[in-house]
Amino acid sequence: MACPVQMGFQDAASPIMEELMYFHDHTLMIVFLISSLVLYIISLMLTTELTHTSTMDAQEVETVWTILPAVILILIALPSLRILYMMDEITTPSLTLKTMGHQWYWSYEYTDYENLCFDSYMTPSSELKPGELRLLEVDNRVVLPTEMSIRMLISSEDVLHSWTVPSLGVKTDAIPGRLNQTTLMTSRPGIYYGQCSEICGANHSFMPIVLELVPLKHFEEWLLAML
Repeated sequence: MACPVQMGFQDAASPIMEELMYFHDHTLMIVFLISSLVLYIISLMLTTELTHTSTMDAQEVETVWTILPAVILILIALPSLRILYMMDEITTPSLTLKTMGHQWYWSYEYTDYENLCFDSYMTPSSELKPGELRLLEVDNRVVLPTEMSIRMLISSEDVLHSWTVPSLGVKTDAIPGRLNQTTLMTSRPGIYYGQCSEICGANHSFMPIVLELVPLKHFEEWLLAML
């Protein structure tokens, strides 16, 4: 999860988030180089009194400053499209989890099992235990296995919501009357926090998401206890 005065992203816990972070660094480096070049040219123009007339009116220069931005856009677009297709790719899931957004809580249903569903409300500050995080802890965590492809079916029963877990690179809108689908897979166990990221009413800030990712053996033990 995020730390105070953190400048970068949360640590990636899924292959998709790792790719997004690599793409962010790639694009940021291009932006940094462009900004440095523009700053250098501006400072040069302000400090240099002499001008070269053939440079100010030359077809070669115009050709370069037309082609160069196109090449830069291609260098940004190609990896961006690659990640976009990776995020939309739906593999054969090992588990399906249906998520419904409400004002202002989430409900979850493990569709591969009978009668395994529950609501997840934010834990009030007065009921927090030592070590639990204010405004981020819930009464019922979502327990999922690691290193397995999980299909998320996300919708809403009232207004627009958005099911978002930053460290997993997942952000999918919950729209009434529409069932959105995304794939989730984690590379390591842990507890991951998220929140609704679509303004959905007065208590929009109070519908957190907590995922507890555990090895398959512990997930099976949790299933037996729940069933």
